[in-house]
Amino acid sequence: MLFAGLRYFVGEAVTGLWRGRRSTVLSVVTIAAALFVLGIFLTVTANLDALVARWSEAAELSVYLRDDVSLAERAEVQRALRGDPLVREVQLVTRDEALARFRRDFPDLAPAVSNPQAHPFPASFEARLVSQASEGDALESLAARLRGMRGVSDVRYDRLWLQRLQSIAALVGWGGAVVGAVLALAAALTVTNVVRLALFSRRDEIQIMELVGAPLSFIKGPFVMEGILQGALGATLALGALALAISLARGRLAAAAAGLIDASSIVGLPAATHVLVVVGGMAVGCLGALLAARRLG
Repeated sequence: MLFAGLRYFVGEAVTGLWRGRRSTVLSVVTIAAALFVLGIFLTVTANLDALVARWSEAAELSVYLRDDVSLAERAEVQRALRGDPLVREVQLVTRDEALARFRRDFPDLAPAVSNPQAHPFPASFEARLVSQASEGDALESLAARLRGMRGVSDVRYDRLWLQRLQSIAALVGWGGAVVGAVLALAAALTVTNVVRLALFSRRDEIQIMELVGAPLSFIKGPFVMEGILQGALGATLALGALALAISLARGRLAAAAAGLIDASSIVGLPAATHVLVVVGGMAVGCLGALLAARRLG
């Protein structure tokens, strides 16, 4: 009985959608646009979170040494770094190695430091940090302690950039949620109007069903199913457009920023999120249809 009723609802809904296919297309496109925008925000947030995670793993604290640092002072700084639980790995970069890096990374500026005896690059320790180093005040305390040590000229670390990037990711996520909610409401209202048109076009049939005593759920069912199907179609269209947009973005970045940005690192939405987007689209369509059909009975 349940499957027979469901089959009836689906069959009538498909027939109703085909009858009002022009308005159905408008409704599906509206839902698709809302979910596409939401998907863009979700994708950007996911990629920012992945970027923060990668940068957290590669976070470094650079301790620059004075040119007149003694071997004992340098060894003391190295011991302080290796003995701290926030530090995962320590590497010494000499002045000559710093110069070689600069010439390798910035070949166009290499002539500016043509005299190897007078280049401005100091020796330094590069300390790889654990992933939790950007949280709390322990890293700030370590940096302050290192700045006070003899032979140290400056200390710089990536915590500020990581915090800013985390704030941007959170802002994008909240912004996407707000914009997605507004667009989802607009999509639900569009579905409401489409279903109302369907109700108006079939008002004689509905009146006959009411006169013969058909259950209210039996009358409303096909119209609610129309909204659900519109939502499912809109969500599927949005996911297809989103996959195409991500593919185009990867291609553009690979061509425009070769060597600077790894285009293959751009991630799409996981399969679980795809399912949630489809379910969300169906929920939006169902809500719009229920709003339209609430006057029945």
